[in-house]
Formats: sequence, structure tokens, C-alpha cells
Amino acid sequence: MTFHSRKLLLSAALFIGLASTASAEDVKFRYLASQGGLSAHELAAELGYFDGTGITIENVGYATGGPASLIALASGDVELGSAATAAVLNSIVGGNDFVAAYPSNGINKEVESIFYVLEDSPIKDIKDIAGKSIAVNTLGAHLDYTIREALHSVGLPTDAANQIVVPGPQLEQVLRSGQVDISAFGYWQTTFEGAARKAGGLRAIFGDTQVLGEIAGGFVVLRRDFIKAHPEAAKTFVEQSARALDYAREHPEETRKIFAKALEERGENPEIAQYFRGYGVRAGGLPVERDLQFWIDVLVREGKLKEGQLVAKDVLYTPDTATN
Repeated sequence: MTFHSRKLLLSAALFIGLASTASAEDVKFRYLASQGGLSAHELAAELGYFDGTGITIENVGYATGGPASLIALASGDVELGSAATAAVLNSIVGGNDFVAAYPSNGINKEVESIFYVLEDSPIKDIKDIAGKSIAVNTLGAHLDYTIREALHSVGLPTDAANQIVVPGPQLEQVLRSGQVDISAFGYWQTTFEGAARKAGGLRAIFGDTQVLGEIAGGFVVLRRDFIKAHPEAAKTFVEQSARALDYAREHPEETRKIFAKALEERGENPEIAQYFRGYGVRAGGLPVERDLQFWIDVLVREGKLKEGQLVAKDVLYTPDTATN
């Protein structure tokens, strides 16, 4: 009798599981990819974490940078964006009802943005970057604000350096050819940075952890109305993406292989995957309020926000975001 009861219980559990999978809402998350990069939700899809959930993700092109990704999100051309924290907050201040879903990347001693010069450059430290040209992938995002904060940290005007927009794949080239004084390789561009470093002849002058400490560098962002319309899909998307962040930290070699395969399928150079150093996020892939509050305080200092106008906990995703 016990044997038959267990069979019935197992059959019921299997039926419920199948029914749950079958009734899962089909939701597509369109997004813009980053050249030379693989987001955690892309890794989650490669690992099969969305299988049976009703969730599919679709790459509809490339973003030139985080702000472009947020513009596409605001216009409804995509369902998720990805940008530096400061850019996300600026977009919210500008009127977009966005929610910071999960940290896209973090910065720590292993993974950070690094500012490089040629080996024989007279530029030695942060105070020397004033008046110099710095190649960044886009304006108004992480590198832009890191440069401003670096200059502020040594008592210089935050606009003392000249930032020039250069696509990630060309950062090394413009530095070696002397078109810029400094190239800034973002924490999400460890693949390009690793290849440039291996070629030699470059010297790092500072990294963003020196200026910001350990912090989330950016966030994957969802619209609040989308979360309200698809609460279960949003919850699953965030959970499985965070799960992929943990996988990358625990299985770096396997992740690099997946990375290489994905880049090759996108027509990019798979060789640079060997330089991927991870996402730099905390265990569990979840943010803390400082990840946002640091930049909120900067925006208050710069006069772009009033004290108390924006609160970190109101921007961070939680499973009950749909009811807020």
C-alpha cells in the first residue's frame, strides 16, 4: 500500500509540475546586446534556465551604450535595458518609471574599469588626467561619472577632462595610435581590456574601485508597467539571471566556453572570451541599497536631485514591485 501511495504522490507531483509549466505565461524579453559582452540573462538562456518558464529572450541588435539601451526601453522597442547606475537614475529623474531589476555587473578587485595610458606617457595618476583626452564607450554612463568622481576626489572640476566616444572594439587602437591620451576600459569590457593588456606597452593609472569602492556598476532595468503586467515572468527572469551570475562566479572556465560560443554565433571574435574575468557581483547576484544611494548622493551634490527626492529602495526590484 505504501508503495502504491508513493507512486500516486509522485504522479500527482509530476502532473502538477507539468501543468504549472504548461500554464506559464509566454513572455518575450527583447534586448540590445553589448559588443564583446554577455549579460547574465543571456548566460541564463545559454544554460537553459528559462526552459519551461514561458520566457524567451531575443537579441534585436546592439546598443552603443547604456543610455541608448534605456532610450529603447522607454520607447517600448525592447523589454529590458542595461546601463550604468548613474544613467539609470538620470533616466528615472527624467520621468521614466524604471525599476533596477538586478546588477548587470559589479566592480571589485577582480573586475573593475581600468584607465590605461601608453607606457611612456607622462600621466601618472588621477590629478594628471585634467585637460587630457579620454576614450569612453558613451557619455552619461558609468565611465563618464567615474571620471567626474575621480576629478572631484582630487579637488579638480568634474569637467576638467575631455571625454571622447569610442566603440569598445576600438579603445586599444585609438590609444596606441595616439588619438587619445587615455582609454577607459569599462568593467563590462574585460575582454577588450585583457586583449589590450596582453599585447603590452600599456600602463594602468587607476581603476574605478579606487574612486568608488566595491559597488554595483550598473543594472538591468525593466519598466514598472511591464512588471505589473507580467509579475511572475519578471520574478522568474530576475531569479534565473541572478542564478546565472552565481554560475559564472562558481564556474569561470565553463562560462568562458559558453561566452566564446555565444560571441562566435553573433559573428564576433570568440578569442576574447578567454579574458572574461566575471561579473564582479556579490554572491546571490542581489544588490544592496548603497549600489544606488552612492549615485543618488552624487546627483544631489551636483544639483540634479533634491535631497530625499529619490530613495534607493523605491527603485530596486522586489517580488512585490508589481503591487507598489
